Amino acid sequence: MRASAESNGGGADDDAAQVMGDGRHARHVTLKDVAELAGVSVSTVSLVMNEKKNARIAVKTQERVNRAIRELHYRPNALAQNLVTGTSKFIGLLTDSIATTPFAGQIIHGAQDRAWKQGYVLLIVNTEGNEDIERQAIRMFLEYKVHGILYSTWYHHEITLPQSLKDMNTVLVNCYSDTENLISVVPDEFNGGRTAAKMLLEQGHRRVAFINTTVESPARTGRLAGYRRALAEQGIAEDPSLIVDAEPTQEGGRAVAEVIRASGATGVCCHNDRVAMGLYDALRNRGIMVPSDISVVGFDDQEVIAAHMLPPLSTVALPHYELGASGVDAVLAPPVHLDDHRVLIACPAVHRESISALD
Repeated sequence: MRASAESNGGGADDDAAQVMGDGRHARHVTLKDVAELAGVSVSTVSLVMNEKKNARIAVKTQERVNRAIRELHYRPNALAQNLVTGTSKFIGLLTDSIATTPFAGQIIHGAQDRAWKQGYVLLIVNTEGNEDIERQAIRMFLEYKVHGILYSTWYHHEITLPQSLKDMNTVLVNCYSDTENLISVVPDEFNGGRTAAKMLLEQGHRRVAFINTTVESPARTGRLAGYRRALAEQGIAEDPSLIVDAEPTQEGGRAVAEVIRASGATGVCCHNDRVAMGLYDALRNRGIMVPSDISVVGFDDQEVIAAHMLPPLSTVALPHYELGASGVDAVLAPPVHLDDHRVLIACPAVHRESISALD
């Protein structure tokens, strides 16, 4: 593709092909073609197209230019215009693997919807952790002079920011960096954990277990702190025997089922929906039924899991769509007065059928 800027008028040449009546493509239409048909200079066409307010161009001349543009089906070359204006209507989204994960892909959906509503187009590159692809993508974003870049990961954790992004209008989504003063749009893990515990406490449960992940992450520390706060708000003393670590998988949930059974818990908060699925299976094998014998709350609201378990799982949603949408908001209008440069997105309760009330 060729893109050039008109040095005498600030406009951009174009490679868009003229489409003929029979659907065949003619040669590429340029600003020069438009100028010749309208009987004006290239610079005049450029001024009309860019709506230069200080340009004194007669109304009839503007009409001739616009008529020529329509007749030739001229379309401006976006990249060339970017070179002229120094910015664009593009926002870059660089991800590690969220495009291929079943629920975190909602980040893309949210970002794309919000960008489109604001008149921007999202350019998406899924790197799968390949550093070479990442470097090429960033170079492409720079060439297209994107308005800003969203750098996103499929689970919430600390990242090392690529050097080339440090001077860009970059917003981190579902990740953060303690060494860079960049805005991070992340789930409110603390209040998510608090919400999970409250779902059980509000139904009369006093002995509530918490299955935490073994993976060091904001989810591990934040959700546990929220669970502890919910207990304290109800005047319930923390019982260390009710806090259990498990691998964040279905197998992890199965592995701690006996510990949960022996603890005497009437309700349990699971680190994620997969852990809850494994716990369901293992409890059922022991003759313990959800929710008549024990109530269970998950986390994530991974619909392909939570909504189809028996009984359907009450859970706390990770707000992936809102993360993407808020990331675009932060790129377009960076918020001020943030604690730790972080925008916290609420994790709402999703009530289904895995909780029973205690008398």
